Amino acid sequence: MTLRERYGEEKPVTRGWAGCLAVVGGFLLGAAVWTAGAGPGVRGALEGERDLSLVYVELPLLLFGMPALALAVWALVTGVLRVREGTAALLMVVVLALAAWAGMEWLDVRTARFTSQEGW
Repeated sequence: MTLRERYGEEKPVTRGWAGCLAVVGGFLLGAAVWTAGAGPGVRGALEGERDLSLVYVELPLLLFGMPALALAVWALVTGVLRVREGTAALLMVVVLALAAWAGMEWLDVRTARFTSQEGW
């Protein structure tokens, strides 16, 4: 029995793969944002002062929050709103880009004391 016979219409086969790619993309983006943003706080400042809460709080939040956000947007847009997959992928990329920007801004505030913003 084919999908067309079972459901009366042909379901897109790419929906499962695109959702998996959304989760993997969100995980990689979360790891990249944390690595770039939390670097100064994890490496330490002039006197070796480090902020390990960046490892305990922000790392799991970004590593698991970004894929969860990507999957939630993908499921909401394709499942509930019934938008085409191309439009859903574009919307998911926009939401992940906004989340990455917000994560970088948050980490910039958290690691501001480790980077010297003052001139001579």
